[in-house]
Amino acid sequence: MAYKYDILLRSGTVVDYATDREELLDVAIADGQIVEIAAGLNPSLAREVFDLTGQHVVPGIIDIHTHFSNWIGGRYGHKMLALAGVTTALDMAGPVEGVWDLARDYGAGLNIASIEYVRPEHTVKTPDPDRAELQSLLDRCLSQGAIGLKLLGGHYPLTSEATARAIELVNQNKAYIAFHCGTASNGSNIDGLLEAVKLANGHALHIAHINSYTRGLKRPYMTEAEEAISALVNNPAIRSESYLSPMNGTSAKCSQGVPESLQTQTNLAMGGFAKTESGFEEAIRAGWANINMEEGGRMVLATGERAVAYWRDLGTDTTVSFKVNPPEPRLRLAVAKRPDGRFVVDCISTDGGGIPRNVIVQMGLALVKLQALTLKEFVQKTSYNPARILGLTQKGHFRPGADADITVLNLNNQQPVMSLVNGKVIMHKGYVCGKGAQAITTAAGASFVKDKGLSPIIVDLAQSGFYQPL
Repeated sequence: MAYKYDILLRSGTVVDYATDREELLDVAIADGQIVEIAAGLNPSLAREVFDLTGQHVVPGIIDIHTHFSNWIGGRYGHKMLALAGVTTALDMAGPVEGVWDLARDYGAGLNIASIEYVRPEHTVKTPDPDRAELQSLLDRCLSQGAIGLKLLGGHYPLTSEATARAIELVNQNKAYIAFHCGTASNGSNIDGLLEAVKLANGHALHIAHINSYTRGLKRPYMTEAEEAISALVNNPAIRSESYLSPMNGTSAKCSQGVPESLQTQTNLAMGGFAKTESGFEEAIRAGWANINMEEGGRMVLATGERAVAYWRDLGTDTTVSFKVNPPEPRLRLAVAKRPDGRFVVDCISTDGGGIPRNVIVQMGLALVKLQALTLKEFVQKTSYNPARILGLTQKGHFRPGADADITVLNLNNQQPVMSLVNGKVIMHKGYVCGKGAQAITTAAGASFVKDKGLSPIIVDLAQSGFYQPL
């Protein structure tokens, strides 16, 4: 028999921000695309049928801030993201070549993009790289399939002048640039965010995890949240995301008796521990520092003696999480709107992947249950907006001919039930069945990712929502 559809998703509530739809419908998929959305489609025309009665069908979840590289997150990130209902993810640090190797060998079928980290003594020589050195780094990473650069100021800061130089240069090249705020002058706090806005000077910039600058380090945390909101409202060229987990994630690596990351040092101090390697060990034993430990094919949070042993066995070179994010700023930043009704913070993210806090669905749907967000607004912040920012014109919506990237949600238990990418099931009821990955890249990196054994999805960032109005 010749089938009209490859897959038919029956009797689910279809929710789509782009087409202003929320109704009980069937979704038909053929050749990797959505070909029909209507009530009562004939199941005999489909090769495979899934009955989704009682479930909600939304455009595939896009997490625009994740980690799944050799440096942070590791190979488990792909499976962890797929289990969380994610279909597309941006790795925010690289190293980019390792991202492709892990995707090829341990991928779960996701679409992935990556940006390369800028770090003194690693990818640049000093905290004050000149324009030529930054251009060389950008050219190299684009040729290797990255879509841009990530400034790691909160961990490994550049000078303010070099930070502004990097933002301007990447904009001139119409590539992507993200910033964990912080420079040699200001740390990862509200003052660092406000400095970042000034250094952007009207250029396009993705300021990462807005909630991480509203922890009350400088002023009361709700005062800081309102300062962040005001700065974003007054600077429309800036793209942003926030996450809903109480846990952060940072490097656990120590050198010469102290944590290498300034963010890790700050988090230790927030818990009342010394900013030293011995203070770090004490924090792990006390349960303040949660080592990200491999267990059962994924990363889990661990404390106490077993976590200390794991951390030591790896020479401290792993990841750690601290419960440092107050709930009130997280809620305020997730739902704040501009005077014109658009969201202040464009997306909900996790900063997760291989870091165990992939809670877009669980905590995002909690906001829906609280009626702080509508389901369509949840879709807007977790799929439509991030797709536009990344230049993925065929994703994030259910318009005719859209890519069949779909997440199926159970609103009762706030869990993902099923995910499809390009018309293929990658996760079903907690079983990850996807393989490999599709690499989101620019024309400059297409041949490189092909040589890595991945299929490229080529985007033009100059025409994306990163550079154009959302």
